[in-house]
Amino acid sequence: MKKLEFEGTSLGDLKTFPPEARREAGHQLYLVQIGENPTDWKPMETIGAGVKEIRVHIAGQWRILYVAKLPQAVYVLHAFPKKSKVTRTIDKDLAKRRYQDLINRLRK
Repeated sequence: MKKLEFEGTSLGDLKTFPPEARREAGHQLYLVQIGENPTDWKPMETIGAGVKEIRVHIAGQWRILYVAKLPQAVYVLHAFPKKSKVTRTIDKDLAKRRYQDLINRLRK
């Protein structure tokens, strides 16, 4: 099983989810750790190669952006509430910046 690493404030952000949504997010991340796909996800290649979005529909709409293709760990880039049909640019930009920082850090 791969370890789980949280980039930036993603762990704290995930902790702000309602308890039921947080529990479901944890279960979905566990599936990723053991090499399975989450039950509801979509690719987010515009953020970075291999980035995917977990979609949680409990007590609102919640999203977790992560990358699991790297051998070291599953990296959670961003966790946030989804308020509209389109993911906000600020959320995509933050995840993209964290992805680039992660890749640069791993190359050193």
